[in-house]
Amino acid sequence: MKSVFSLLLFTISFLSLAQNAITDTTQVVIPNRKNSIEAQSKPYVIMISADGFRYDYAKKYNASNLLKYANEGVQAKAMIPSYPSITFPNHWSLITGMYPSHHGLIDNFFFDYKRNEMYLMSKQEKAEDGTWYGGTPLWASAEKQGVLSASLQWVGSGSDAGGKRPTYYYHYHEKFSPTEKVDKVVNWLKLPEEKRPHFISMYFPEVDGAGHHFGPETKETEQAVQKVDNAIGELVKKVNDLGLKNVNFIFVSDHGMITVDGGNPLEIPALLLDKNRFDLYNSQTLLRVYVKNNDEVKTVFKELKKNKTDGYEVYLDKKLPKYLHFATRDDRYNRIGQILLIPKAPKVFLFKDQKTSIGKHGYDPKIVPEMKATFFAWGDTFNNHQVVEEFENVNVYPLVTEILGLKIENKIDGKLKVLEKVLKK
Repeated sequence: MKSVFSLLLFTISFLSLAQNAITDTTQVVIPNRKNSIEAQSKPYVIMISADGFRYDYAKKYNASNLLKYANEGVQAKAMIPSYPSITFPNHWSLITGMYPSHHGLIDNFFFDYKRNEMYLMSKQEKAEDGTWYGGTPLWASAEKQGVLSASLQWVGSGSDAGGKRPTYYYHYHEKFSPTEKVDKVVNWLKLPEEKRPHFISMYFPEVDGAGHHFGPETKETEQAVQKVDNAIGELVKKVNDLGLKNVNFIFVSDHGMITVDGGNPLEIPALLLDKNRFDLYNSQTLLRVYVKNNDEVKTVFKELKKNKTDGYEVYLDKKLPKYLHFATRDDRYNRIGQILLIPKAPKVFLFKDQKTSIGKHGYDPKIVPEMKATFFAWGDTFNNHQVVEEFENVNVYPLVTEILGLKIENKIDGKLKVLEKVLKK
């Protein structure tokens, strides 16, 4: 196994490297699919993710289009990300209705000891290998039940997780502008009825990128919010001009963002740097420790607790608070590790000479409100002028299945009763 530090450096540098590589921007179309007769009369759901769009950004940065649609339709005071509040786990929770420990995508990178293999979000062959992913994503559920779907670069949408890829999708890259993405969605909705997707998922990375590089309280992040907001306004106008019946929009994010104390990082305890005894997986806002000799776990835990500083907490994985759904009892794929070191925001763990971004996420949203995400919904199926209390993001999945009339094929963590009240009777 390669050193975790090297793999982490590779992950962090991926986005910039990917832009310099030859990029496949062509659409992938699965042939010989069409909507069933019943599907052709179903509603349309366009599910939009703006990565890193913190729960307060719309008002903070006057996202006028989103505020208008949210006020006309449904808005949550905030949406609670699953733990850890990281991109890949939460996008997969939104699209499967399952907590990360249950669907298996517990981080942007992790090692699976049963497979003896590393998962990295930056490796296309991993990201598009459905065997890494548990649960049934919404597009797979739709396709199995005769409803065509399309995806513009949602996490995992290039994989066969759940047994079916979307009929229309793109490999992940960041070459398309927001306006180009809008036009691609509109073109999908211009297709003949039997070929037209009724579930569409799309992804915008701009706000997360600005938050990481410049911080959440900056002009650059405000500009990114405005860019996404303008795209949503353009999307809604162009879709409305098509004159389709029963079109519904769901705008979500995976997590929020906070400025971290990168200049005074937490030191990783020297004890843990022994590679013969431990594997470390450091997302900076969460340090997961795999103890190679299971008989040493309790002894190591006690030593870490005894010598820890005030900047973080140490947990045995089986003792992690139940509400996080990230303990041993939840870990269906045995990917989390036995000991967790959790920094107190805005602190981060860094290896020696390692750098971090200005903005970060990953913390417990119950303790760090800046981690909270956004949920707005509007359209023919949704109530008007409704504000709902905070809720967990796993509840979006059963909401979409209800709108599209899809059967839920496997056990999920989300519950329809949480959001059923936002739908017109």
